[in-house]
Formats: sequence, structure tokens, C-alpha cells
Amino acid sequence: MTHLGVIKAEGPEAAQFLHNQLSQDFLLLGSTYPTPARLAAFCSAKGRVQASFVAWKPEPDIVYLVCSHDLLANTLKRLSMFVLRSKVKLIDATPQFQIWGWAGDALEATHPAAQPWSTFSVQGSSGAQLYPALGVPRAMVLVSATASLPEALQNLPLMSHDLWLWSDIQSGVATVSAPMVDALVPQMLNYESVGGVNFKKGCYPGQEVVARSQFRGTLKRRTYVVHIEGTPPLFIKAGDEIFDAQDPSQPCGVVVQACPTPQLAAHQEMGGWDALVSLQTTSAGGPGVHLGSAQEGSMGPRLQFLPLPYPLLEDI
Repeated sequence: MTHLGVIKAEGPEAAQFLHNQLSQDFLLLGSTYPTPARLAAFCSAKGRVQASFVAWKPEPDIVYLVCSHDLLANTLKRLSMFVLRSKVKLIDATPQFQIWGWAGDALEATHPAAQPWSTFSVQGSSGAQLYPALGVPRAMVLVSATASLPEALQNLPLMSHDLWLWSDIQSGVATVSAPMVDALVPQMLNYESVGGVNFKKGCYPGQEVVARSQFRGTLKRRTYVVHIEGTPPLFIKAGDEIFDAQDPSQPCGVVVQACPTPQLAAHQEMGGWDALVSLQTTSAGGPGVHLGSAQEGSMGPRLQFLPLPYPLLEDI
């Protein structure tokens, strides 16, 4: 998965440092493998997400943080500014690993009934269980760049990169990339509903804004799974604006992730694009929500809302 990169936090205070900077609790990871993984957000002082991570602790003094590769360098630089006297070293460890996605029956057979954000070891490689896509189990595995694939992953059918990206969208769990930096608070990505925010931990940058959004009922945006019909040259990307025909003067949301809909046997009639979009709850599900523009005579393609694969938490 070349669109992802790895930051390694190493040192006796690695977990404490990340606990103080990210939206999740890293002090409860424990020291005995396997420990749980964490979905976590790195926020600005205004509570806006600057990066998202799938993170886990393969060794007592090491934490891996997997994020979108296009924002890794800036994120590493910004996180490093807060290290100060903490006993932790942050490095770009991407060259040390092959990042593989693992999905389907073979994963289910090896790790039956595994829950999202559980971790495992497979022949010296460590991995984390992700949210399923359309009921299909999924996981991420970090393999040493100098090692061969674990036997459990050899001779499995290979899916295309686009198919994996599409499965990310179907899971409903967004990965923040460069176009979405500093655009949304974690709840606008549904992170509190998929294990990405801990409201009982101590302070971290943006914590006050994130908590206020949750407990004062000020949240008016959510992330939804949508399908957008269209043929080439239709191209959809993160950061594209979304408009509601009821108020076409200003955007009601934004595309967070998008990928062409694959021609699967069960969906031969589909085509077009699937996407994760963050938009105002008052527009969600409406028949007049369009990509790009909603003004009469220049409307972009209409959004078809698909079922969200998990319930949204209304209270914590």
C-alpha cells in the first residue's frame, strides 16, 4: 500500500508522548503483545485534524503510526516540535517496511472473529485488524523491507490498489490525506463512533474544541458513504466541494476520499465513483446533493447515499 507511510516513535516515553499529542489513549496499550491498535487524530489547537493514524505498539518502547504518505513529512516535522525533553525519537520508518493489506477468507480463517483495532503477529510481522468492508474482514500488515512475505500471505490472490482504496471507502473509516489537513474536527469524520477519540483521557492539542463539539451538541457535519454515477472523464478527489440544491450559494460538504467503483460480479451495473463525504447533517440523504455545483444548468453529478456500515454514537 504505497499510499501509506510509517512513523516510528521509539523510546521509554513513546506512548506517553503520543498520549499527550493525539486523540486516543496510548497509556492503556500495555506492554505485553498483542496490545490493541488505536485509530487516532493529530489535531490543531482549533481541533482540526492534521493527520490520522492507525497506531500500535509491537514492542514496549516502540509505537508504529501508519498515515497517508503525502502528509507524513510535514506531520513528522510538526510532531517533532513537541518532543522537547521527552525520551522519544520520531523517524520516518517507511523505507523499513512493506505495507500490505490483507482481506477475505484467508484472514478470517487465520484470525477468526477478530475485532477492529485488535493486533496480531504473523511470522515476525505485526498487523492490525481494520474495519470490514461490506462484511469482508480487513487488516494491515507491516513486513520488513528486507524480508519475504509471511507464508500466510503467500500465494493469495492479489487485489488491485484501487480495489483496496475502494474497500477503505466501504469501511466508512476515513484516512486524512494532504487536501483535508486542518479542515474537519474528528467527529466530522465519525471518529468518535469508530474508536478514534477517547473523551476520558487527559489534554491534547484541540481537546477542548473536540469535547465541546461532542457534549454541547454543536456538531452539524458527519461523514457518509456515497455513490456518484458518471463515466470518464469524471474524476473525483479529496477536497472537491459538495452543494445542496436547496442552498446552492455555498458548499454543504467536501469529498474526503474517492475511488472508481470496481466492476465486481455483484455490482456489474455500478460503475462511477464511490466516496466518503463529510457534509452538513441537514443535507445528508437529500435528493438534491451534487458534486461541484448545484446551480440549475450547471449541476454536477448527484450523490446517492449508501448505508453507513456502523451506527453513529449519539452520546458518550
